[in-house]
Amino acid sequence: MRFATVEEPDGVVRCGVVVDGVLHRLPVGTTVLDLLREDRLFAAGRGALSARDSVPLEEVRLLPPLEAPTVRDFVAFEEHVEGVRRGVEGRVGVVPEWYEAPAFYFTNPHSLIGAHDEVAAPPGCAVLDYELEVAAVIGRVGSDLTPERARSHIAGYTIFNDWSARDLQSREMRVGLGPAKGKDFAGTLGPVLVTADELEPHRDADGFLRLAMSVSVNGVELGRDLLSNMGWTFEELVVHAARGSRVRPGDVLGSGTCGNGGCLAELWGRNGVQQPPPLRPGDVVEMTVEGIGGIANTVVGGPTEAEVAPVRPARPGQAATVS
Repeated sequence: MRFATVEEPDGVVRCGVVVDGVLHRLPVGTTVLDLLREDRLFAAGRGALSARDSVPLEEVRLLPPLEAPTVRDFVAFEEHVEGVRRGVEGRVGVVPEWYEAPAFYFTNPHSLIGAHDEVAAPPGCAVLDYELEVAAVIGRVGSDLTPERARSHIAGYTIFNDWSARDLQSREMRVGLGPAKGKDFAGTLGPVLVTADELEPHRDADGFLRLAMSVSVNGVELGRDLLSNMGWTFEELVVHAARGSRVRPGDVLGSGTCGNGGCLAELWGRNGVQQPPPLRPGDVVEMTVEGIGGIANTVVGGPTEAEVAPVRPARPGQAATVS
């Protein structure tokens, strides 16, 4: 099944099952996250398909398919890591630590936007970039899993564009933390949540989902890759996320950016110059993933509020006193 969450013209938010461009609506107040938590996603979907309550998708605004409690974004494509490192550090190759275990960072679930929403660069950003990814959505609580058990914890998949303010990201990561504000402002999730069973026919002999991925800017294709070029399967990403911790329904796990033009920063590293140029207002970024669908976001002008001032000049240390 394919689940979507939408905002209707009167502002009411509804979710339901999408078939041939039509949303078969679930009752008002029902959310995809609640259905996952209550383990009744398929039962509710069957009910929606049998009810006489539907609306064409073209008449509503697509929101992220669910309100994600957390978003872990991995970096699972070697080609992406190599290209970006060349552009940022001027070095060839991949750090050895990348091969030892999947790495991820937590990003902001409150800044997720819908499949066709506008996106603005954050204050102070002059180097805006896209990042083409697929994300898995957790359907069951899990901790300290095996890859075999982890598969049953994945409810489905969606497209993820992890928008990046490269200049902000580069500065803050020199401190040894991050990315943070360089990723804090937007992440597109959509257009739908495709249940895992629908993508099983695309699984290869090694357990990877062989899905074609592409991205274009203003109608010009800049990147194309296969999801199966990940270094780890999604099941292995779930294992790592739940290792010594736990995953819960609705948690989003991004694959990380694909290679072969999955983001501009990779192309800049390989070309030696910022060509194609950073994104500007008016640019339309479209992403398509086989078996899931497509998203398209237009870049618009952003806020210009002043950033926090640099740290004050150093002052003599003051002794702490305890009363």
